[in-house]
Amino acid sequence: MESRQRATAGPTTIVKTLYITRTMIAAMSLPFLLLRHLTDYFAKEMNFTEYAPIQPAPILYALILPALFFVYEDYALFLALGPGGTPSTFLGYLRVTLLRLFALRNPYLPAPIPTDLLPQAGYLTLQHAENLPKRSGVRPKVAGIAPHRQVTQRGTPANFTELSRSIKALADTNSPRLKLGTSCFEKHEIGLFSANPINCTCNGEICHAHPSDGSLHLTLHPADAYIVLERCLGERHPLARGGWFSRFVPSGFLMVYAPRTMEELEAVMEIIKAAVWWVDGRSLEHYE
Repeated sequence: MESRQRATAGPTTIVKTLYITRTMIAAMSLPFLLLRHLTDYFAKEMNFTEYAPIQPAPILYALILPALFFVYEDYALFLALGPGGTPSTFLGYLRVTLLRLFALRNPYLPAPIPTDLLPQAGYLTLQHAENLPKRSGVRPKVAGIAPHRQVTQRGTPANFTELSRSIKALADTNSPRLKLGTSCFEKHEIGLFSANPINCTCNGEICHAHPSDGSLHLTLHPADAYIVLERCLGERHPLARGGWFSRFVPSGFLMVYAPRTMEELEAVMEIIKAAVWWVDGRSLEHYE
């Protein structure tokens, strides 16, 4: 198992963290100071001579400092995930921390298929499910929301090169219906797009791959997502809840784990074809 990489906090990050720490302590001290002054006032008015002034600072520091240390460590882990859809800043970290409150508790549990969705069967369930063997071993550890990355069992540079080459070949072979461009979700990586999508994603994006870990994100029909989850080839994005959260990612948005072997690469390419079918509306066999 690979260990999670830690970000090295540079001088600028340390100064910012110390400044934020000082500001938070000062802000959280205000209620204690107000309480102290009120208690002093009423004690004098009531001639309560045995009153001992409250000394909140030691208690305050004992409560706040461990929390600030946790925030600093958590912020470093956020930075270690690398660039993604959220800026690698403290404000970006605060945004992701807020979104954690709404993250899926079990990303391996498939979403139900809406009864009014047509077709009810997906690309993989129709004829291609046999091309997806179950992934061997335990699932990799995944962290984050935006960025959302695989932190163990990462793909090798050679495997990512082969994955990128295969995605580019799909785009070249099926141009102009498919094209490459900067990912609309990630704002950094290269994505595969449909020129005329029938299902709403971010500007028709079908998938994008991450060079940092070899994984990729894509959008699938819920029946196809069920098969990917069942065969341990991926997991749902933490915000793939549908409804209001579709402003962040579609309900069928999945991470597909980094391929470790050529057999797994072939399975991943089959999943990408399923994503093309769902977003673009036609399978690759129907392209001229």
